[in-house]
Amino acid sequence: MKILFYTNSQLSSKSLGGIETLNLNLGKYLAKKNYNIYIAAVCSKILLKDGVHFIPIDYLKKNTSKYKFDIIIGSNDTSLYSYFKEAKKILWLHNKLQVEKSLRKKVFFPINFHRPNAVFVSQYLKNKTSKFFLFRRRAVIPNFLTRDFFIKKINFKRKNIFVWSVQRDKGLNDLIEIWINKIFTKDKSAKLFIFGINKKFSKSKFNFFKSKNIYFYGRVSKTKLKKVYQDSLAMICLGYDETFCLNALEANSCGLPIITFAKTALKDYSKPNYNSIIAKDFHDIESKIFYLLSLNNDKKKNLIQNSYDYSKKYHLEIISKKWLKFFKEI
Repeated sequence: MKILFYTNSQLSSKSLGGIETLNLNLGKYLAKKNYNIYIAAVCSKILLKDGVHFIPIDYLKKNTSKYKFDIIIGSNDTSLYSYFKEAKKILWLHNKLQVEKSLRKKVFFPINFHRPNAVFVSQYLKNKTSKFFLFRRRAVIPNFLTRDFFIKKINFKRKNIFVWSVQRDKGLNDLIEIWINKIFTKDKSAKLFIFGINKKFSKSKFNFFKSKNIYFYGRVSKTKLKKVYQDSLAMICLGYDETFCLNALEANSCGLPIITFAKTALKDYSKPNYNSIIAKDFHDIESKIFYLLSLNNDKKKNLIQNSYDYSKKYHLEIISKKWLKFFKEI
């Protein structure tokens, strides 16, 4: 079976985004299972690496007669469907698809013309997608852990570090205010590490945050993030606008429980007091942080182990079976 993955982005970067990483890892895994895998992306030349054929998007569009695919999987994108009319089409939806926005971006009519099979990364995302989109089939296949976050040995000796690594800042100012006025004043051993948010501060403000044990690191590599996760006590992921929250899964795989409001897709993902600590509001976030700081070693160890165990069902080897089953159904 010849399968084309399509992501309209750069795949040669050392620090790939979540969608690009998922495409790359699923493609490589299927190639090892003897599927003929192609990835169309923003790249400079045709390349065969790890059993996967990489093709520049513009080259593929100009040379469609040279290629024939059984299945095309587009991540949030339908623009290659018209070039390969006979291929079965899958729209891999990672983000919300809104009717008004899709009309503005001129993707509503191509979707309803080609009628692809839709794969949603969560039940929440499926429920939020309008029935005006005439998909042939709607399926939920969750995101998966890449090998970057396969942990061989769990670290149970944790530092009092709390991590924010969601690249959106809704709720972050409220958290910082609580941290300065409540957390830091009561426990100066606790630290807040913030990743993925590129805020520019004056040197004096940066030093002020640092004096309150708040550290901004911007965007870092998966290797750096994994190391921090393995040393930390919990992740704070409020769940305001998550269609899956791969960050939460990656944190769990490192034994890091999630402090969350359990909104959007995190409502289904979170298992209270197992892989997650559910808070009702920001005042409750404060109490959950102090709760974790007060746990004895045995209770901390159980929470770390449970978070790690929970992530196992999202390993690529398990989720890939759902994809292979879906290929046979369409």
